[in-house]
Amino acid sequence: MKHVPPRQLEIFVQAAATGSLRQAAGQLHLTQPAASMALAELERLLGAPLFDRVRGRLHLNPRGRALLPLARDLLERQAALVGAASDTDGVLTGELRIGTSNTVGNYRVGELLQAFVRSAPQVSIRLRVGNTDGIARALLAHELDVACVEGPVLHAELDAVHWRDDTLVVCTPVGHPLAARRRLAPADFAGVGWVIREAGSATRGMTEQVLAQLPPPRMRLELDQTEAIKQAVVAGLGIALLPEVAVQDALAAGRLCALRTPFLQPFLQRRLSLLLPRGRYRGALLEAFLRATIG
Repeated sequence: MKHVPPRQLEIFVQAAATGSLRQAAGQLHLTQPAASMALAELERLLGAPLFDRVRGRLHLNPRGRALLPLARDLLERQAALVGAASDTDGVLTGELRIGTSNTVGNYRVGELLQAFVRSAPQVSIRLRVGNTDGIARALLAHELDVACVEGPVLHAELDAVHWRDDTLVVCTPVGHPLAARRRLAPADFAGVGWVIREAGSATRGMTEQVLAQLPPPRMRLELDQTEAIKQAVVAGLGIALLPEVAVQDALAAGRLCALRTPFLQPFLQRRLSLLLPRGRYRGALLEAFLRATIG
């Protein structure tokens, strides 16, 4: 039976992440010759190379791509084992890596984390905020343990569990001609300028669905943050589809107006979901987070 030391797996995983044995060695506090010898020994034990070497860079070959998720899973299980062995009083410790999309990370982070933080105060949380596509990719790459995003994510290696529902509203600047109308129809939006999120954002996807129901817009301004879009609308640069939770303060203060658009209602509701890698080992921290978040 072949024995693969965890250190060799760490070098493999880091080399895959950086594409450089020198960088992998530095991150693991090893010399480059030591890292090179360990990787060569791992490839010998496994009976085949894991990388293609091209101009000094490491590129995963098909065998390496197939084995990388297994190597990451083994390292995560080892970390869980060490944590469980050192836990003598039942107190959860360690670090949980959570990814969120823009709306959740900026406006619902308290709802997402409050119960878990209270139940496990010794756990360190590392939160990454990005658009939905980027967060899903990071989860698949083992850079995150769990994610919470808006909008559908369809991927064979990810499970989505419903967490909350979310409402969006069409917002205009104060004094915009559409804000003065009690009844609106799709034709009223002809030639209107829109401010939209970047590609890869779930809000962008829903905005595209809304725009498909309306006459062509006059212009589009693209920004990659919900807060930036909100400020752009306040400044009169266009109208936008925005999460209701993100604009409640501006609506209450009279800095924005929300349009009544019942004909768009099917496109203004969405689900917020927890994303979990299908089949990946779930340690005690992740299980505790899921219990605190969704029961």
